[in-house]
Formats: sequence, structure tokens, C-alpha cells
Amino acid sequence: MPLAMNRNVFITCAVTGSGGTQDRSPHVPRSPAEIAASAIDAAKAGAAIVHCHVRDPDTGAPSRRREYYREVTERIRDAEVDVVLNLTAGMGGDMVFGSAEAPLPLNVSATDMIGASERVAHLAECLPEIATLDCGTMNFAEADYVMTNTPGMLRAMGSAMTELGIKPEIEAFDTGHLWFAKTLVGEKTLKAPALVQLCMGVPWGAPNDLNTFLAMVNAVPDDWAWSAFSLGRDQMPYVAVSVLAGGNVRVGLEDNLFLEKGVLATNAQLVERAVSVIENLGATVAGPDEVRTRLGLTKRPPAPARRAA
Repeated sequence: MPLAMNRNVFITCAVTGSGGTQDRSPHVPRSPAEIAASAIDAAKAGAAIVHCHVRDPDTGAPSRRREYYREVTERIRDAEVDVVLNLTAGMGGDMVFGSAEAPLPLNVSATDMIGASERVAHLAECLPEIATLDCGTMNFAEADYVMTNTPGMLRAMGSAMTELGIKPEIEAFDTGHLWFAKTLVGEKTLKAPALVQLCMGVPWGAPNDLNTFLAMVNAVPDDWAWSAFSLGRDQMPYVAVSVLAGGNVRVGLEDNLFLEKGVLATNAQLVERAVSVIENLGATVAGPDEVRTRLGLTKRPPAPARRAA
């Protein structure tokens, strides 16, 4: 594979995620106000896109409450700094089995499975420019947890995003996810050219090594836009390798809590570090308007009828 460095790179900041990190760092935002403020700070630091989950303000546990998404959306859009809004649609696909010898019944207290329409209901209210589409089912870190995204679910969710004028960000955790993503585009469930996030090193998806990464990159069609990230201490090295391989980058507290060993980071600090890496490689950092033009995005406020809800 020849060197095909990206000379104009956009940064996505994954602000808070849904993992159990809320008690591991005081910088992981919980409330809608904190999530929006951290996203705005990341935008000021150079992020063109902010990727947002929501959490319970008291416990920090992951949440799907639409009023939290609406508040985050409105606070970000009312800010003085411009940024592309990317909301998750990954929640509601959590299946947790019983023990290895007695997998059924499911662990109902931990399982969170809802229908495709409900998984995208907050998108119809908030109308972000981008929403994530986890493009496959996989074993996901914990022993009995399966991240569930069947072909039928993905077709329904992808169609809904397309009809709403929202750009799906295909989250590819392994090569088969890219295979199915190309099928979705080929059957016109998703519009071409697509947008892909290569998710590296997430147990038990694509392993975190350069051979696998380049195999993933080579599986992305030439006219698609793509970005990549890895976890923990590998977050910043993947900023460099993604740019050198022709892609864009993602950083943020969803994937990594530390600026360096023993030093907890803020989202803005991680974005600032990414900007430094990108510019030291001789590339420039793209702004939100450049990203909208490049990806064909439409910025819209929440539907007026929903604002009063």
C-alpha cells in the first residue's frame, strides 16, 4: 500500500461514551449540561465533529432518555462555536445472557433491547448531521454481553437515517462489518459515498495491529470518507497512523482517559494533542464547514414542535 497521507484532516471528539468510566475520571461528563460544555470546549480546541452519548446525571450510567439528547443538542447549537453534531444510535442493542451453562433466560437487569424505530427516535427529534450505525453484531468485552445489530435492524435504522437526511457514520469493528456496509450502500439503504469509522482494538473486534488496520483501510471504497481510532495509550499513535494512511481521526474520553501515564485528560486536551500531531505531520485541521461540504451534510435545528417538549 503506497503512502497516501491525508493533508486536510477532520477531528471527531467522542465526548463521553457509554462505558463504565464515570467513576474513573472527574473529567467524564455526566449531565447534558456537562456533556454539551465538554463538546463545546473540544470544538474550540479544534474538533470539527463531536460524537455524543448521554448519561444519567446522578449515576453516570448510560441513558437513552430523549430529553437528555434534546438538551445536549440545543446547548451545542446555541453555543458561539460551530461544530458538526454526531449522536449515537448504538444504545438499545445490549443483550446479556445468563451463565455459560444456563444462557437463558437473559439477564434482564443488564439487557437493553429495543426496536429499530425506538433506537432512532431521538434522531428524529434532534436531527443531528451525523448518527452512528454500528454495522454488525459482536461479542463485546464482557463475558456474556453481545452487542446486537442484526441485518434487519441495520436496514431499518439505516433507512430511517437516510429518510431523515442524517449521514450514517458506519462503525466498523471488523472486516465483515465493512462487507455488510458495502451491501447496504449497494442496495441503496445508505447513500454513496458513505462515512466509516474504523474501530480498532475493541474486544473482541479487529485486533489492534497495523496489518489488520491496513486490511480495514484497504477494504474501504476509494470514494468513501473514513476515520479511525484506538483505545487507551494507543489513541494518539492512531492519530498519526490514520493520517499517514489517508484518513481522519477520533479522540476523546469515550476511548481514552489519559493525556499521558498518570495524567487524566479533558476532551479539549486530547483534541489539542491531536491537533499538534496532525500539524507536526505537515497536515492541516479541517473545520466544520469544510466537513459539511466534504460529506454533504445538512445542519438543521431540532424540529420547532419538539423544542417545547
